[in-house]
Amino acid sequence: MAAPPVRARADYDCLIKLLLIGDSGVGKSCLLLRFSDGSFTTSFITTIGIDFKIRTIELDGKRIKLQIWDTAGQERFRTITTAYYRGAMGILLVYDVTDESSFNNIRNWIRNIEQHASDNVNKILVGNKADMDESKRAVPTSKGQALADEYGIKFFETSAKTNLNVEEVFFSIARDIKQRLAESDNRAEPTTLKINQQDPAASSSQAGQKSTCCGS
Repeated sequence: MAAPPVRARADYDCLIKLLLIGDSGVGKSCLLLRFSDGSFTTSFITTIGIDFKIRTIELDGKRIKLQIWDTAGQERFRTITTAYYRGAMGILLVYDVTDESSFNNIRNWIRNIEQHASDNVNKILVGNKADMDESKRAVPTSKGQALADEYGIKFFETSAKTNLNVEEVFFSIARDIKQRLAESDNRAEPTTLKINQQDPAASSSQAGQKSTCCGS
Protein backbone atom coordinates (compact mmCIF):
# COMPACT_ATOMS: atom_id res chain seq x y z
CA MET A 1 0.00 0.00 0.00
CA ALA A 2 1.32 3.41 -0.93
CA ALA A 3 2.36 5.71 1.89
CA PRO A 4 -0.10 8.47 2.70
CA PRO A 5 0.81 11.81 1.13
CA VAL A 6 2.85 14.23 3.21
CA ARG A 7 0.57 16.84 4.69
CA ALA A 8 0.72 20.04 2.71
CA ARG A 9 2.28 23.07 4.38
CA ALA A 10 0.03 25.80 5.68
CA ASP A 11 -1.34 27.96 2.89
CA TYR A 12 -0.13 31.15 4.60
CA ASP A 13 3.07 32.54 6.12
CA CYS A 14 1.47 34.55 8.89
CA LEU A 15 -1.85 34.75 10.72
CA ILE A 16 -3.04 38.21 11.76
CA LYS A 17 -6.10 38.70 13.95
CA LEU A 18 -8.01 41.96 13.51
CA LEU A 19 -10.95 43.39 15.43
CA LEU A 20 -13.60 45.83 14.17
CA ILE A 21 -15.12 47.99 16.92
CA GLY A 22 -17.42 51.01 17.01
CA ASP A 23 -21.02 51.98 17.63
CA SER A 24 -23.91 49.99 16.23
CA GLY A 25 -24.87 51.00 12.68
CA VAL A 26 -21.57 52.60 11.62
CA GLY A 27 -21.04 49.93 8.94
CA LYS A 28 -18.55 47.50 10.51
CA SER A 29 -20.27 44.44 9.06
CA CYS A 30 -20.57 46.13 5.65
CA LEU A 31 -16.84 46.94 5.62
CA LEU A 32 -16.02 43.34 6.50
CA LEU A 33 -18.39 41.95 3.89
CA ARG A 34 -16.97 44.27 1.21
CA PHE A 35 -13.38 43.31 2.04
CA SER A 36 -13.89 39.57 2.52
CA ASP A 37 -16.53 38.82 -0.11
CA GLY A 38 -16.46 41.88 -2.38
CA SER A 39 -20.17 42.46 -1.81
CA PHE A 40 -22.40 45.13 -0.29
CA THR A 41 -25.93 45.07 1.06
CA THR A 42 -28.21 47.94 2.00
CA SER A 43 -29.97 45.73 4.54
CA PHE A 44 -29.08 46.49 8.14
CA ILE A 45 -28.49 43.26 10.03
CA THR A 46 -27.43 43.63 13.64
CA THR A 47 -24.41 41.56 14.60
CA ILE A 48 -25.32 39.29 17.51
CA GLY A 49 -22.32 39.09 19.81
CA ILE A 50 -19.44 38.52 17.40
CA ASP A 51 -18.81 37.22 13.89
CA PHE A 52 -15.68 36.71 11.82
CA LYS A 53 -14.44 36.27 8.29
CA ILE A 54 -11.14 35.19 6.78
CA ARG A 55 -9.26 36.48 3.77
CA THR A 56 -5.71 35.67 2.69
CA ILE A 57 -3.76 38.49 1.06
CA GLU A 58 -0.26 38.80 -0.38
CA LEU A 59 1.93 41.41 1.26
CA ASP A 60 5.58 42.00 0.31
CA GLY A 61 5.90 38.46 -1.03
CA LYS A 62 4.28 36.84 2.01
CA ARG A 63 0.85 35.21 2.23
CA ILE A 64 -0.95 36.80 5.16
CA LYS A 65 -4.10 35.19 6.51
CA LEU A 66 -6.37 37.83 8.04
CA GLN A 67 -8.86 36.61 10.63
CA ILE A 68 -11.21 39.57 11.07
CA TRP A 69 -13.61 39.69 14.01
CA ASP A 70 -16.71 41.86 13.70
CA THR A 71 -18.09 42.92 17.07
CA ALA A 72 -21.57 44.01 18.08
CA GLY A 73 -21.78 47.69 18.92
CA GLN A 74 -24.69 47.46 21.34
CA GLU A 75 -24.03 47.90 25.03
CA ARG A 76 -25.64 44.57 25.94
CA PHE A 77 -22.98 42.67 23.98
CA ARG A 78 -20.05 44.64 25.37
CA THR A 79 -19.04 41.99 27.91
CA ILE A 80 -18.89 39.35 25.17
CA THR A 81 -16.79 41.37 22.77
CA THR A 82 -14.23 42.61 25.32
CA ALA A 83 -12.99 39.03 25.66
CA TYR A 84 -11.74 39.26 22.06
CA TYR A 85 -9.61 42.37 22.62
CA ARG A 86 -6.72 40.48 24.19
CA GLY A 87 -6.12 38.24 21.19
CA ALA A 88 -6.31 41.05 18.64
CA MET A 89 -3.13 42.16 16.88
CA GLY A 90 -4.84 45.10 15.21
CA ILE A 91 -8.04 47.04 15.92
CA LEU A 92 -10.06 49.15 13.48
CA LEU A 93 -12.04 51.90 15.22
CA VAL A 94 -15.01 52.69 13.00
CA TYR A 95 -17.40 55.66 13.10
CA ASP A 96 -20.03 57.01 10.72
CA VAL A 97 -19.16 60.41 9.17
CA THR A 98 -22.89 61.28 9.19
CA ASP A 99 -23.29 60.48 12.90
CA GLU A 100 -21.38 62.75 15.26
CA SER A 101 -22.19 60.69 18.36
CA SER A 102 -20.48 57.63 16.84
CA PHE A 103 -17.38 59.82 16.33
CA ASN A 104 -17.50 61.20 19.87
CA ASN A 105 -17.73 57.66 21.22
CA ILE A 106 -14.40 56.73 19.63
CA ARG A 107 -12.69 57.99 22.80
CA ASN A 108 -14.75 55.51 24.83
CA TRP A 109 -13.77 52.71 22.47
CA ILE A 110 -10.10 53.67 22.83
CA ARG A 111 -10.48 53.48 26.61
CA ASN A 112 -11.85 49.96 26.17
CA ILE A 113 -8.78 49.08 24.12
CA GLU A 114 -6.48 50.47 26.80
CA GLN A 115 -8.28 48.38 29.43
CA HIS A 116 -8.62 45.09 27.57
CA ALA A 117 -6.19 44.86 24.64
CA SER A 118 -2.45 44.23 24.50
CA ASP A 119 -0.28 47.30 25.02
CA ASN A 120 1.34 47.06 21.59
CA VAL A 121 -1.84 46.44 19.56
CA ASN A 122 -1.97 48.37 16.28
CA LYS A 123 -4.90 50.77 15.85
CA ILE A 124 -6.40 52.60 12.88
CA LEU A 125 -9.26 55.12 12.74
CA VAL A 126 -11.91 54.65 10.04
CA GLY A 127 -14.59 57.20 9.08
CA ASN A 128 -17.11 55.13 7.14
CA LYS A 129 -19.98 56.15 4.78
CA ALA A 130 -17.81 58.77 3.06
CA ASP A 131 -19.95 58.33 -0.08
CA MET A 132 -22.87 60.12 1.56
CA ASP A 133 -23.88 63.55 0.34
CA GLU A 134 -21.90 66.37 1.94
CA SER A 135 -25.12 67.87 3.28
CA LYS A 136 -25.48 64.77 5.50
CA ARG A 137 -21.90 64.80 6.75
CA ALA A 138 -21.61 65.58 10.46
CA VAL A 139 -17.88 64.94 10.97
CA PRO A 140 -15.43 66.83 8.72
CA THR A 141 -12.41 64.94 7.43
CA SER A 142 -10.14 67.36 9.27
CA LYS A 143 -11.78 66.45 12.58
CA GLY A 144 -11.21 62.75 12.01
CA GLN A 145 -7.59 63.41 11.07
CA ALA A 146 -7.08 65.56 14.17
CA LEU A 147 -8.35 62.78 16.44
CA ALA A 148 -6.11 60.22 14.75
CA ASP A 149 -3.13 62.57 15.11
CA GLU A 150 -3.94 63.01 18.81
CA TYR A 151 -3.63 59.25 19.37
CA GLY A 152 -0.79 58.80 16.89
CA ILE A 153 -2.68 56.42 14.61
CA LYS A 154 -3.48 56.30 10.89
CA PHE A 155 -6.78 57.61 9.53
CA PHE A 156 -8.87 56.64 6.51
CA GLU A 157 -12.29 57.62 5.27
CA THR A 158 -14.04 54.70 3.61
CA SER A 159 -17.23 53.66 1.88
CA ALA A 160 -18.29 50.04 1.98
CA LYS A 161 -20.89 50.92 -0.67
CA THR A 162 -18.48 52.29 -3.30
CA ASN A 163 -15.44 50.31 -2.04
CA LEU A 164 -13.56 53.55 -1.29
CA ASN A 165 -10.34 52.82 0.64
CA VAL A 166 -11.65 49.50 2.00
CA GLU A 167 -8.70 47.46 0.68
CA GLU A 168 -6.30 50.24 1.67
CA VAL A 169 -7.43 50.19 5.32
CA PHE A 170 -7.00 46.46 5.82
CA PHE A 171 -3.74 46.30 3.87
CA SER A 172 -2.36 49.27 5.81
CA ILE A 173 -2.95 47.82 9.26
CA ALA A 174 -1.81 44.36 8.14
CA ARG A 175 1.46 45.86 6.84
CA ASP A 176 2.02 47.77 10.10
CA ILE A 177 1.45 44.60 12.17
CA LYS A 178 3.74 42.56 9.90
CA GLN A 179 6.45 45.20 10.31
CA ARG A 180 6.00 45.29 14.10
CA LEU A 181 6.32 41.51 14.36
CA ALA A 182 9.38 41.48 12.11
CA GLU A 183 11.06 44.21 14.17
CA SER A 184 10.25 42.33 17.36
CA ASP A 185 11.91 39.20 15.94
CA ASN A 186 14.93 41.17 14.81
CA ARG A 187 15.40 42.73 18.25
CA ALA A 188 15.33 39.30 19.86
CA GLU A 189 17.79 37.77 17.38
CA PRO A 190 21.09 39.44 18.50
CA THR A 191 20.43 38.53 22.15
CA THR A 192 20.06 34.86 21.25
CA LEU A 193 23.25 34.79 19.22
CA LYS A 194 25.21 36.55 21.94
CA ILE A 195 24.12 34.11 24.63
CA ASN A 196 24.98 31.06 22.54
CA GLN A 197 28.39 32.48 21.57
CA GLN A 198 28.19 30.76 18.20
CA ASP A 199 30.72 31.04 15.42
CA PRO A 200 29.77 34.13 13.33
CA ALA A 201 29.79 32.17 10.08
CA ALA A 202 27.59 29.45 11.54
CA SER A 203 25.29 32.05 13.05
CA SER A 204 24.94 33.76 9.69
CA SER A 205 24.13 30.46 8.01
CA GLN A 206 21.54 29.49 10.61
CA ALA A 207 19.98 32.95 10.57
CA GLY A 208 19.49 32.65 6.83
CA GLN A 209 17.68 29.34 7.27
CA LYS A 210 15.44 30.57 10.05
CA SER A 211 12.11 31.95 8.87
CA THR A 212 9.95 34.14 11.04
CA CYS A 213 6.21 34.46 10.85
CA CYS A 214 6.12 37.84 9.19
CA GLY A 215 9.76 38.71 8.68
CA SER A 216 10.98 39.70 5.28
